[in-house]
Amino acid sequence: MKYIIINLFLLFLTCASCLGQTKTLDDYLQQAVKNSPLLKDLNNQILSAQLDSVRIKAGFRPQVTASSAGMYAPVIRRYGYASAITNGQTLNGLVTVSKAFIGKDYLNAQFAGLGLQRDSLRNSIKLSEQDLRRTIIGQYITAYGSLQQQRFNQEIVDLLSKEENLLKRLTRSNVYRQSDYLTFLVTLKQAQLQLSQTRLQYKTDYATLNYLSGVADTAIFEITKPELQKTINTTERNASIFFKQYQLDSIRLINSRKLIDYSYRPKLSVFADGGYNSDLTAQYYKNFGTSIGFSVSMPLYDGGQRKLLYKKLSLEQETQRNYKAFFNNQYTQQINQLNQQISEYDKLIAEINEQFKYSESLIKVDTQLLQTGDLKIADLILAVNNYLTIKNLLTQNIISRLQLINQLNYWSR
Repeated sequence: MKYIIINLFLLFLTCASCLGQTKTLDDYLQQAVKNSPLLKDLNNQILSAQLDSVRIKAGFRPQVTASSAGMYAPVIRRYGYASAITNGQTLNGLVTVSKAFIGKDYLNAQFAGLGLQRDSLRNSIKLSEQDLRRTIIGQYITAYGSLQQQRFNQEIVDLLSKEENLLKRLTRSNVYRQSDYLTFLVTLKQAQLQLSQTRLQYKTDYATLNYLSGVADTAIFEITKPELQKTINTTERNASIFFKQYQLDSIRLINSRKLIDYSYRPKLSVFADGGYNSDLTAQYYKNFGTSIGFSVSMPLYDGGQRKLLYKKLSLEQETQRNYKAFFNNQYTQQINQLNQQISEYDKLIAEINEQFKYSESLIKVDTQLLQTGDLKIADLILAVNNYLTIKNLLTQNIISRLQLINQLNYWSR
């Protein structure tokens, strides 16, 4: 029996610790970044681009290949391939060493292209992290708003339940009529239904938060208030991750033009081989040897393809400038609009808080008058409904303001 009591006590402590556990916004942000497959994919693409750079270097080193071939062309009853062409039979086995010579500037241009690709991927990681943070913070704020609604409705239910016991005694003492008590009881039941609804809504929003963060946990915990402050962007606009890609695209187009120019320059390659190459006729055992050679190629006329490639790059540059100019206008408008909306919400929340004080004071006065029987039940219900409306309005506006700050902070990096 003693062990059963101890186990029950430990179980009670475990449950109490689970109910008292809270999670913060940073917990979810860290989990979301850690679990994101997109961020892992982009990081792997950066590693792959680094391997491409090493592969290009290896491609311009001496290349060694081994090859072997044999051929036999029989002549049967004077029918067969001409021996002067086929030699009847051949056998060779060679080891060839070859190397292409290119200008250092061309090699640097290729490395620059890969470097720009890596920089673009790094910027994509920052953009993806920023998108992920905005999504997680937005859902966290939504879940916190549902939690606040649940807490507030629980407060209303507790208040009405406490007054219900008092009203029941006063009704039995004929201070209030039975109809007054029933009217109050209907209000209490409605508050209890709203509480159940807000609990369900918080569970739904909390589960969505776990889903977006990649957290496989069905337990429900309370979350702390998101401490969001407006981030003042002091960096230059061109240094922003949202404008960085336009800068990288511009450099990439310049580098692409260089690569086109280099592709029309002369190319030199040399080779050397050694091994066995014979037609297996007289003194075939002496057909071991070696050879060296080179090749030079230079484009003379390509039908005007070079000019067409230049024109394509010019069109791409013009498109890139148009997109950048349009996004710059949108960016400015978005920042100004968000700052203006946040300022308006600050004023509105201050007004609601002022009105909320009066509504809260009225509830306290009404509960005191109820104890002496000097209050109409209809007045108490009206005061509770007004209090509920103002509190819900305050919560909604606070949540909306936090969402706007989240949007503003998104553009500040």
